[in-house]
Amino acid sequence: MASTTRPTRARALTVAAAVATAVLGWALLAPVAGLDLTVTVGTGQQRLGVVAVIAATLVTGLVGWGLRALLDRLTGRARTVWTVIATIVLALSLLGPVGSAVGGGTVAALIGLHLLVGLVLLLGLRAGRMPA
Repeated sequence: MASTTRPTRARALTVAAAVATAVLGWALLAPVAGLDLTVTVGTGQQRLGVVAVIAATLVTGLVGWGLRALLDRLTGRARTVWTVIATIVLALSLLGPVGSAVGGGTVAALIGLHLLVGLVLLLGLRAGRMPA
């Protein structure tokens, strides 16, 4: 039991840190700096709120954690495979702000937020190996 507690706790803290980073980044960009973080959704537009930021980060973090745990059970090269997959997913996630953000400032802000949160998840979930 003790052997699985540390990686589980570390990965849970990584997901929590990613959510905290996303919320802090959003707060600095929207309420503090006053950026209008509006994105195109379908045929309309929607302001990006903190609940959406939390939900997206939490889902992404939990899926990433699950994938890393699965890789730990399937291969001895889980760290390498995880890093490659996570880097590709992070790069592809940047297409979201580029394609949906309204205005250049919003595009830049959301790309920065994606990179910041993505790096927290990529590096945090990359560490260690979960015992089988």
